[in-house]
Amino acid sequence: MSSPRPKTLVIEDDAAIRRGVVDALRAAGHLPTEAARGDDGLRSALNGEFDLVLLDLVLPGGSGWDILRAIRAARPDLPVIVLTACGAEDDRVSGLQLGADDYVVKPFSLRELLARVATVLRRVAASPQSGRTIAFAGGEVDTTSGRVTFDDGRSAELSEKEIEIIRYLARRAGRAVSRDELLLRVWGFDPKGTQTRTVDMHITRLREKLGDDPSNPRVLRTMWGQGYCFLAPGGEA
Repeated sequence: MSSPRPKTLVIEDDAAIRRGVVDALRAAGHLPTEAARGDDGLRSALNGEFDLVLLDLVLPGGSGWDILRAIRAARPDLPVIVLTACGAEDDRVSGLQLGADDYVVKPFSLRELLARVATVLRRVAASPQSGRTIAFAGGEVDTTSGRVTFDDGRSAELSEKEIEIIRYLARRAGRAVSRDELLLRVWGFDPKGTQTRTVDMHITRLREKLGDDPSNPRVLRTMWGQGYCFLAPGGEA
């Protein structure tokens, strides 16, 4: 986090919900900022210094989906938790594929929301992608040069796409990232109707270069039916 007291932006048009969330965040030690319109919230998200955004999807002045896309394009490392009454599975999946860090369905308890907020901020703080290097079990990746340096002195080189993959996965360490999400966020492909093995092929090559054994993974774990999970050094998936 960029501040001892997390700076949190709440973009929510329902005044009662917004006030309840802001008051709960403030009581939990946050420095909350609020926006009742999508355009105002997006302007704040892009120009302000925040540790987290809480984003409603149905807003005056702009769709929450469009705001999420814009935040991810301009500030890919800014955590976003979606707050919405849209609880259908397709909506939750779409939100995660667009890069949301979590998805909380209304009505929710403030206690649950604060727990989700704490979890996301803890994950970000512990993320190996806090600078130009990503640490993994047995070595580290320089994301500028693509050079992998192992603890035993060996080295390897990653392609640009492999760097993008490990940065995306490391940023979400401990969470399963689906193939569709990787296609959308790393390749820019719409996963609907797309039949391709390119994600699996790149993951296979990336594992080989990182010296990771898929049968006993220490870096990238396959979560069957869910996707791939980056294992932070010393952490659990």
